[in-house]
Amino acid sequence: MGDGAVIRVKRVIDFIEEHLDGKLELETVAEGVHYSKYHLHRVFLETVGMTVHDYVQRRQMTEAARLLVFSDRPVAEIALACGYESRQAFSLAFKEMYKLPPAQYRERGNFYPLQLRFSLHRELGKAEFTKEAVRLAGPGDIPAWMELMRLAIDGYPAMDEAEYLEKLEESVAEKRALVLENQGVLVGALIFSPEPGNIEFLGVHPQYRNRGIWELFLEVLMEKCLPGREISMTTYRERDRADTGYRERLLELGFERRELLTEFGYPTQRFVRPAKGERQEERK
Repeated sequence: MGDGAVIRVKRVIDFIEEHLDGKLELETVAEGVHYSKYHLHRVFLETVGMTVHDYVQRRQMTEAARLLVFSDRPVAEIALACGYESRQAFSLAFKEMYKLPPAQYRERGNFYPLQLRFSLHRELGKAEFTKEAVRLAGPGDIPAWMELMRLAIDGYPAMDEAEYLEKLEESVAEKRALVLENQGVLVGALIFSPEPGNIEFLGVHPQYRNRGIWELFLEVLMEKCLPGREISMTTYRERDRADTGYRERLLELGFERRELLTEFGYPTQRFVRPAKGERQEERK
């Protein structure tokens, strides 16, 4: 998308962030920024790879979770402050996204964001990304990597920044971290483990989610880093309302469903991409 689309989406994000305490249907947002709802839906999705509805819900749930952990406000009051007209509707939506009722989440006291505010930049040309552009990350890439992680946090529930930073620094030192940049902007990053062959993190800048970055990293991983190996990765379980499309993306990339897991208290599922030449199982 061009600069015009980015400017429009920035305006939409500003409006949403200023009205997180209200009921934000697509039509409400469209009226607030003076766009048609059809145009808004298309431009937002094409620019950041997420629908307005998903972004709004995830942002409101994140703010609700923050208030549950860091304030003493009653749940009913938090529900109203995050755009929900009843405690019952809020509690149902919160449990679908965080896998715990609000009261139990508050009792645990472990805040993590489902969605942080998108930060967009002007388009930096229509670069054609190649495998040769993917390189090992160095210590100087860590600040930009952490910013990218925050933009791609929708794919990684229960993210703890302090623990993640420690693992990132270790991965960079062990040469298990790859990056792709475009004119100084980090557009993709990957951490892998050789034993077993596993993708621990694969994040892509929202503005580049439809530019084949996932495919590029997977090719580099399977051809240069872990040749002849199967690759595994965990993601959301089927029908998880918090999933913004990560299961579908893995299936499109040739991954196969495997066992159900629980990681950091969150229900996930492992997916495996067979080594090149191996026969893939029929996907259900």
